[in-house]
Amino acid sequence: MSEQLNWDPELIQRYNRSGPRYTSYPTAVEFKVVENDQVEKDLLSQRNQDVPLSLYLHIPFCAHVCYYCGCNKIVTKDRSKSEPYLDLLKAEIDRKAELLQGHPIVEQMHWGGGTPTFLSDEQMTDLMDHLRKRFTFSTDDSADYSIEIDPREVRPNTLKLLREIGFNRTSFGVQDLNEKVQQAVNRIQPESMIRKVMTEARELGFRSINIDLIYGLPHQSQQTFAETLDVIIDMSPDRLSVFNYAHLPERFKPQRRIKEEDLPSPEEKLAILGNCITTLTKVGYHYVGMDHFAKPDDELSRAQGDKVLHRNFQGYTTHGDCDLIGFGVSSISQISDCYLQNSPDINVYEEAINSNHFPVVKIITTDKDDLIRRQVIMELLCHDQMIFSELDQAFSIDSRAYFTEELSQLSPMVEDALLEISNEGIHITEKGRLLVRNACMVFDTYLNANIIQSYSASADASSTTNRPRFSKAI
Repeated sequence: MSEQLNWDPELIQRYNRSGPRYTSYPTAVEFKVVENDQVEKDLLSQRNQDVPLSLYLHIPFCAHVCYYCGCNKIVTKDRSKSEPYLDLLKAEIDRKAELLQGHPIVEQMHWGGGTPTFLSDEQMTDLMDHLRKRFTFSTDDSADYSIEIDPREVRPNTLKLLREIGFNRTSFGVQDLNEKVQQAVNRIQPESMIRKVMTEARELGFRSINIDLIYGLPHQSQQTFAETLDVIIDMSPDRLSVFNYAHLPERFKPQRRIKEEDLPSPEEKLAILGNCITTLTKVGYHYVGMDHFAKPDDELSRAQGDKVLHRNFQGYTTHGDCDLIGFGVSSISQISDCYLQNSPDINVYEEAINSNHFPVVKIITTDKDDLIRRQVIMELLCHDQMIFSELDQAFSIDSRAYFTEELSQLSPMVEDALLEISNEGIHITEKGRLLVRNACMVFDTYLNANIIQSYSASADASSTTNRPRFSKAI
């Protein structure tokens, strides 16, 4: 795959519409309310025993509120609040594990949040011990056990402990190193702190280290973000996630503390991203897609080159063949061809566990059309192409006839040289890689149905208030 990205600000601005990030298809906004937990019990007990597992644990606690954050979290200085939650989490783990048949192997695990390292070293050790009593973890070199880390929440022994209990990949939330920007978003962490945790993680042998950055934050400029990027490149993370800040204060209360007049203009924000992409590719990082960069020898880059990269709720992954089982408030599972989500409300979650039920509140079961479209979207996102013959063989269809209307709708992108359509399939060009979500949205029947519905709805407030909102592509 080419390392070149064709940067055309005018074209990008023209196509920069809101849309899903497609960590699933159908997306989470399409999940339907479920009345009871029997469907999840059936899915767990009847799943294919030979399919490996990926586990996700949501730890919602944060000691500090970051004003840009839209995650499901509980902000508290009281560390004792985590203990009752861990009891609930372990009860959920027990009940789900009991339903699994055979001895499925866990090939991937991720702890997210919130701030997982809000937990004490003793709590993290106990939680991992509990998981190992219920599941068999793969010892293969390809096994992927990762955790999100706030550098401010790293105690002297934390990283060493995480390696000892089995984590081999980590992600540090940095966002920006400029002090004025950090103050504006209430996340103060000096460069020396980031360097310290990065150095220690390397010395401890973490296989892959990711750093998260955000562009579009208050007081950022091309110059300040370039300075941050130079320092981060010098630290040499294996992966970089460079996310677009979506300012939605009506949805996320902490964002109301960010002054809109302090945000970079749309033109400046776009230039920040353009400079970032140019700089990272120039120094050798491979653009994986959807804000993600990796060194050429990283597993993500190799998987993309071998055409085995996948995408799910954990982002780009090399373990897309696993059933994903989520634990904790708001977590999402993917079992076979069904998606399920736990309640995002901690009180509802607690009540369900204490009542000996699963805390599932939403579900969607995919049909054949969903699966066909999911493969198209994931192939475009992961490999910048979709091959007609592969789709025909997988689903016994004539994909060119099946998608006659969609292929026609892609004509503007063809005319703008963002993609090519041949007898072989659809190929995203260098010019179109940053806008691949636009191509994916053409194949999203749910999104297009919502758009049609919004056009036909009355213009009063009730017709728009509950409509799902997405961040812009760039």
